[in-house]
Amino acid sequence: MRCPYCGSLKDKVIESRTMANGGSIRRRRECCSCGYRFTSYERIEEKPFMVIKRDGRREPFDPQKLYKGIERALEKRPVPTSLIEQINDEIEDEAYQAGKSSREISTADLGELVLKRLYNVDKVAYIRFASVYKQFANLTEFVNEVKRLEMEQSEEQ
Repeated sequence: MRCPYCGSLKDKVIESRTMANGGSIRRRRECCSCGYRFTSYERIEEKPFMVIKRDGRREPFDPQKLYKGIERALEKRPVPTSLIEQINDEIEDEAYQAGKSSREISTADLGELVLKRLYNVDKVAYIRFASVYKQFANLTEFVNEVKRLEMEQSEEQ
């Protein structure tokens, strides 16, 4: 570590202390050249979890944005707030697991996680979310998705 007084790179650690519940380490140092004492801190530098947008841009993952999208899809549906929060938490956990090694997830993968969960909870919410997520270009695409959903539902019964 460079001495802030004389610029020498030779120093010794006099004392180390764990700070903030193990989140950082405080070290008292002494310059071997001039004897100046100074403090340094070490912290883990975490790379933020990122979302890769359709156009290739990356932005930090925002759990609140995810929650708002799910909440909007379930608006005026008979789904309790506690279930919405649970769905959001589960999707957030799945997203972190899916992007664990690269610390990023695409909006396509994130959208599929939401669609899968909404499909099992409320079909109307699924269609609402799908219409925005899949960006239906026309009414035919929307109707085809509803028909596909009806066919799957009749097969389940």
